[in-house]
Amino acid sequence: MKNLMTKAAVAALAFGFATEAMATEWNVSVWGKRRAFTEHIEKLNELITAKTNGGFTLNISYGGLSNAKENLDGISIGAFEMAQICAGYHADKNPTLTVLELPFIGVNNLAEEVAVSNAVYKHPAAVKDLERWNAMLLMPSPMPQYNLVGIGEPRDTLEKMNGMRVRATGGIGQAFKTVGAVPTSVTATEAYNAMESGVVDSVAFAQHAHLAYRTVDIGTWWSSNLNPGTVNCPVVMNKDAYEALSDAERDALNSSIDESIAHYIAVYGEVYKKWDTVLAEKGVTTVTYAPEEIAKFKAAAADPIRDEWIAKMDGQGIPGQELYDTVMSALEAARK
Repeated sequence: MKNLMTKAAVAALAFGFATEAMATEWNVSVWGKRRAFTEHIEKLNELITAKTNGGFTLNISYGGLSNAKENLDGISIGAFEMAQICAGYHADKNPTLTVLELPFIGVNNLAEEVAVSNAVYKHPAAVKDLERWNAMLLMPSPMPQYNLVGIGEPRDTLEKMNGMRVRATGGIGQAFKTVGAVPTSVTATEAYNAMESGVVDSVAFAQHAHLAYRTVDIGTWWSSNLNPGTVNCPVVMNKDAYEALSDAERDALNSSIDESIAHYIAVYGEVYKKWDTVLAEKGVTTVTYAPEEIAKFKAAAADPIRDEWIAKMDGQGIPGQELYDTVMSALEAARK
């Protein structure tokens, strides 16, 4: 009996080690702290863990694996299997994605942002672009339109934006430059210190980021309706890691994307409710721009920057006009 028990114990232990060895854990590099911007990844982990009975899980690291601007590099060498990136942090590394950061392209809500992002992510040029980094696009992190939190006198006209130092990346930064502002591309985690030390006068973020990075804590005014554009921050995967998944693991991952995005959008709904309360509590002045001011901003930024972007892409052998048309077609289809 003792011998049989010993054999049973050894077998059970061996099975345990085998099970552990067969389990798949992906390291995921994000930054900051858990917030609305990362909730789809958290939900994705919850779903795939349940679907695989713990056989496939995500180890989500908030800044412990890489800084935000180097996540794509980390993916390329297999330092981790999944990451969030923002196209505007390194436009030269992912030029095709920057079409989604062009100013005033007309996206009105997160559902439309999901539609246009997915359309671009599936475009052969974007797929090829990311393959240079051994990366694959998994899902968007749909971001609301950016608006400013600033310090000092409210910049409530374009004329007052002349000389304003603003934390803004990608196409949004270019847009502000057209009206005389001075954009800088410090990362989100550096924004509070940049504002506090006077390096910038204002920061362009979506509401969740103004809350998460506390810029609203020291800001004195908020631009409620400028809506110059947004940034595009997809979740990407290491291609080799994805191809190494079992069929069941890959199905668990792919089948969880839509539910993860739906959860993300629902979380953002709660952020919107909280935002107005926080503005009132902090005594932040809300600036609402006159329609003629927004029209002037669009005239200065939208068409010239788009045309310049298309010409630049064409010069690099990238189908710029085709990518822009993909965005517009997806937007029209989403509205139908």
